[in-house]
Amino acid sequence: MMRSWALAALTSLALGMAFWGGIGRAQQEGAAEKAGEKLDEVGRKIKKGLEKAEDTVREQFHRTRESVHGMGMVARVYGRLHWDKALHSSALTIRVENGAVVLRGAVPTLAAKAKAVDLAAETVGVTQVIDELTVPGSEAEKTRAPAKP
Repeated sequence: MMRSWALAALTSLALGMAFWGGIGRAQQEGAAEKAGEKLDEVGRKIKKGLEKAEDTVREQFHRTRESVHGMGMVARVYGRLHWDKALHSSALTIRVENGAVVLRGAVPTLAAKAKAVDLAAETVGVTQVIDELTVPGSEAEKTRAPAKP
């Protein structure tokens, strides 16, 4: 009888351990699933952040490349205008935006103004010239003024 009781107790103990061990495993599996979901979420956030950083770097690289290209064009246009005898003493500002050159400043004559626009337009890489040059006391101003009787 004692043997049956001991056998029953051991069986109950084994079943109880199996039962509670099963719950423990289920809890562990649930915790592992939650941890896996968290890791997946963190992974998605990291991937999204990296993609955003990549886009930002790519955009900044493009801007820098365009800026450097623009500086090269400014130097080329400046060199052509500076070494021209009619323009070397003129105070000019040159700006480049996407291949378009903006010329600002004062030139001595209308012929010098036309020469500056032509030289800029003929420079390698220039797609357009925006002429904002002025000619102080120009012939154009004189012809626009009404003649005195």
